[in-house]
Amino acid sequence: MKKAKIWQAVFLALVCSILIVGCSSKESGGNTGKSSKSKDMVIAVNENFISMDPHNTGDTNSNSVQSAMLEGLLGFDRDGKIINVLATDYSVSDDALEYTFKLRQDVKFHDGTPFNAEAVKVNIERIMNDEGLRLNSRGFNQIAKVEILDDFQIKVVLKAPYSSMLTRFVSAKMISPKMIKENSAEIAKKPVGTGPFKFVEWVQGDHLTVERNDEYWEKGDRVKKITYKPVPENGSRVAMLKTGEASVIYPLPQQNINELKNNKDVVIDKVPSTIARYVSINTMKKPFNDLRVRQALNYAVSKDAFIKVVNSGFGLPLDSAIPSKTLYYSKQELYKQDIDKAKELLKEAGYPDGFKAEIWGNTNSDTMKGMQFIQQQLKEIGVDVEIKSMEEGTLSDEIYGAQTPKDAKVQMWYVSWSSYASDVTNATRPLFHSDSFPPDGANTAYYKNADVDKWMNTADATGDENEKAELYKNVQSTIYKDAPWIFLGVDEILAGKRTNVEGVNIDPTGGIVVKDAHFK
Repeated sequence: MKKAKIWQAVFLALVCSILIVGCSSKESGGNTGKSSKSKDMVIAVNENFISMDPHNTGDTNSNSVQSAMLEGLLGFDRDGKIINVLATDYSVSDDALEYTFKLRQDVKFHDGTPFNAEAVKVNIERIMNDEGLRLNSRGFNQIAKVEILDDFQIKVVLKAPYSSMLTRFVSAKMISPKMIKENSAEIAKKPVGTGPFKFVEWVQGDHLTVERNDEYWEKGDRVKKITYKPVPENGSRVAMLKTGEASVIYPLPQQNINELKNNKDVVIDKVPSTIARYVSINTMKKPFNDLRVRQALNYAVSKDAFIKVVNSGFGLPLDSAIPSKTLYYSKQELYKQDIDKAKELLKEAGYPDGFKAEIWGNTNSDTMKGMQFIQQQLKEIGVDVEIKSMEEGTLSDEIYGAQTPKDAKVQMWYVSWSSYASDVTNATRPLFHSDSFPPDGANTAYYKNADVDKWMNTADATGDENEKAELYKNVQSTIYKDAPWIFLGVDEILAGKRTNVEGVNIDPTGGIVVKDAHFK
């Protein structure tokens, strides 16, 4: 596969990518006695499920269902911070090559197999030895060996530092080693994990059901069963919520907000996401190679108006190079709309009367609305923008087909990017490092800053969290000032729930967390 094709695939996957959020549970002292535990809960989602193999999944809904049944050594809290799950503690060596985990000693898989260091070794070696699994290329092919230190302690040694490795351990949910060894063909259909719910049945295209695991290591108030139903049609999903046929629907269509907001039986959850929307500016093409021009474009655009007009009022201004839910986020001073200042910057740069430019985007109606908004806003400072929309595949070929910066024809690209909340490397390096120019990466702004490159390299090679935080603070402030993008907004995720539902949460990338799902 050509590099351009690879990055096309990576880009599409990342835009849709998700991760599963672990969250603290509410202790209730046992699994008996409350009436809510005998009820079943229905969750309606917008798309079908693809696979139940946690080591080979790329879609949001499959990951959401898996998170009910399977757990990793680590997880995320509701703010995207990494927490212990099946590990009770972990450490990273100073050279960022060795990851040592202490494991829980009171855990069994749903088939009765004990969870221990041997189980972890079998899972990790399955991923690192099978190139066909998605997680293999996401850090696990960088593992040199797995060492069992004792029954409940294990060490993973990398070939080279990989700063996103902790996030990858969150993604690597543990499957029963018995199933891996004896029945691996069934993993994608009916997995056996350690989670708070166990697999019951999966009727393709209709539903997937899980039931409460009464032997779960962490006690809590949970419903007896959860049935996930794929309901692609927005109106049908909303109708199910209104009648109570569904207790939770995700996503909640923006156009249905008004008919639901006064419904006393329904609550609407709004969650800041990790989906950043921006216009990538080719910093190597005139006139965009002038910092004053790029800053002028940012001052010309009202972020509040963008959210109101393009995102129907749901979102937040993008006030850094990464969304606020991303690890090591550092808020920057927003480019508030200032037409006079924008015109002055253009005048200083030698463009007092503005200039003509192109903006590219796909044919999606939301993208068209976004590009038209940018066109209108930049007109105020004399920048005459021509919109060029292309089918997604053609657009990707145009963007990633350029073999050198000189070959690149793109001037401005209206686009979005999403990463794991804990994966600041993926939220920055593919977009801003000079090693990531197309076709090798997604730095479509062709942004190059030697300091930013150095800080990212240093962050990748250190295991010191405080040092990383400081380095990424420098990265964000420098990028925001250099303005390789028109920074626009961060999406808000919408979900609908019946008012009697508790313990069901949506994470910043759209994962549904049901660990403590119950009714009031």
